[in-house]
Amino acid sequence: MRAWLMNSFAGVGELRLGEVEDPRPEPGEALLRIRFAALNPADAFLALGQYPAKPRLPHILGRDGAGEVLAVGPGVTNVHVGDTVAVLRCEVGVNRWGTLAEKTVAGAASLSSIPPGWSVEEMAAAPLVFLTAWQALTQWGEPEAPAGERTLLVTGASGGVGVASVLLGKSLGYRVIALSRSREKGAKLKELGADFVFDPNDPQLRNAILGAVKPRRVDLVVDSVAGPIFPELIAALGYGGKVSVVGRSGGEVPHFNTAILFFRRNRIGGVSVGDYTAEQAQQAWAEIVSRLNAAGKRPVIDRVFAFEDVPAAFARLAEGPMGKVLVRGVH
Repeated sequence: MRAWLMNSFAGVGELRLGEVEDPRPEPGEALLRIRFAALNPADAFLALGQYPAKPRLPHILGRDGAGEVLAVGPGVTNVHVGDTVAVLRCEVGVNRWGTLAEKTVAGAASLSSIPPGWSVEEMAAAPLVFLTAWQALTQWGEPEAPAGERTLLVTGASGGVGVASVLLGKSLGYRVIALSRSREKGAKLKELGADFVFDPNDPQLRNAILGAVKPRRVDLVVDSVAGPIFPELIAALGYGGKVSVVGRSGGEVPHFNTAILFFRRNRIGGVSVGDYTAEQAQQAWAEIVSRLNAAGKRPVIDRVFAFEDVPAAFARLAEGPMGKVLVRGVH
């Protein structure tokens, strides 16, 4: 089969299109022909060796994807040959070959059917970022502030996790502040439900955030950026406010006054959907789909690239898309 092969940890720019033997499903697994795969920043970090996983080489990236079941291994009863399914959180694309290939194998317990009314593209785009956003929003338990009064701040709001956080945050009763440097993307975020959109490069950002939510402060931050803006996020938190750390696209965090954390009883916690078992991921996914359907919302797709154009797709991901970047499967 054709696949984009990672032969070193030198970055996604070194991926090469090649031929490898078709994978075969073992007991409890299913073989899929990929129709659409979705890119994630985690793919680029793994390709640079900046991820906990160190898969054997050659490796195939791609943690999200949807396609047709071609075969199942012994003991599989939840999916059948001919079904169209998508991969939820599992080791696909991490420690085993991923979805940037003609075919891939996944544990059947980590496969989910396409929700009624959804396109295959939407389903391929959704699982990793929406499961990540869901964990970021819910890992602290029930919010203390009542619905309609609690405030969520989302950095990198136009990215995959950012869009998912905006949509799911609204479903949980948050007023949502989204950060985006683009006016065009900011307008789209407001269409998706963001109550306020601010430019993270605004030198008066902290005042703008606090002015929007006064007399309260921010209850929860979902941060995928880190970098120099991180101290501003901490400073905007209210008493008991929390930060769910999803990524670090902005680089290292400079010094900030840690006294703020104990004076306001703030907490900072990392997000890792790798902690979800297959059963927990299925339960979370069912809740996510229910909330999106109730709100009449769907995953947002930025662009779909041809299979041969994976390097261009990763370049688009690095530019900062509005939603998800997809790759069409081999025809």
